[in-house]
Amino acid sequence: MDEAFGRRDLISAARLKALSVKSDWRGFLRLGSYVGAVALSGTTLAASWGTLWALPAFAVHGTLLNFLYAGQHELSHWTVFRTKGLNEFFGRLFGFVLLYPRDFDQVQHFAHHRFTQDWVRDGELARPRYTLGSYLLWMLGPSYWYTRARRLVRFSLGRIDEPYLPASRRPGLIREARWHLTGYALIAALSAAAMSPLALEVWLLPMLAMKPVHQLQNTIEHLGLPHVDAITQNTRSTRTNALMRWLGWNMQFHTAHHAFPGVPCYHLPALHHELFSARDSAPPTMSYLAFQWAVLRAFSAGRTEADYPDGATWIGDDAGGASPAASVGPSAQA
Repeated sequence: MDEAFGRRDLISAARLKALSVKSDWRGFLRLGSYVGAVALSGTTLAASWGTLWALPAFAVHGTLLNFLYAGQHELSHWTVFRTKGLNEFFGRLFGFVLLYPRDFDQVQHFAHHRFTQDWVRDGELARPRYTLGSYLLWMLGPSYWYTRARRLVRFSLGRIDEPYLPASRRPGLIREARWHLTGYALIAALSAAAMSPLALEVWLLPMLAMKPVHQLQNTIEHLGLPHVDAITQNTRSTRTNALMRWLGWNMQFHTAHHAFPGVPCYHLPALHHELFSARDSAPPTMSYLAFQWAVLRAFSAGRTEADYPDGATWIGDDAGGASPAASVGPSAQA
């Protein structure tokens, strides 16, 4: 993945070089703490299934499973480990668990970084503009999981129509989808043969049900910010606590990450300090709950994402549910 997206005027070359150093030791510490927590929560859930203790275990385990994507994201940037093969191995493993193949995620995410907030070329904006209903379906998980499953099947059948996916990568993406579906079919067959619900109980059900917690991070990063080519305007960081930053692999420092994607997650707090705090400035920043409340207000009274101008911030601490520009419609903004 090409990492040449940063603003070199924001930090000295020497300091950026120091913060970009990757470490296998730091990588194993970061990944090991997370995978260990997933193993502990999964074991607890399996042991408590059928009792009241299973309810908190289910919630914790499902949340941890979903935030594995924060790890997959970092592994796709090749930044967790110094050894490149370790990033690929664990990235593919996480992608399998999440029904989200690594190669597809990497290509889509490259387009997102290269063309952030560009409606035509940003791989993560390949969707209709939100209404209140479509936003809630995405936030709560149903349309998220439908999209993921449908894409896997579609790719496995050789049908790829996403414009941001280069023709040269499509054969590999098709093979990847087929390998994923083969693996899932094997797990289903073994579960049926053993008459075991374990895969459902400690994998699929908690992961599907707890998606809304992870969507707090997924939805806050860019929605309601200007569709302009300026990282310090089009990307939002998150005010939150240390536990959420651990869950999110420090992706709450999202503006710093977009400025310099080659900096490992364990150095993002220091990078954020260099870019913003040390300069007495801050990127667009909100808390999770304030953001969700602002989105609901913005989509109230039948308003949609298309009712807001592309060049303005319409969700922010000081936006107050910004008034839509009635003269700016979908055709004018595209």
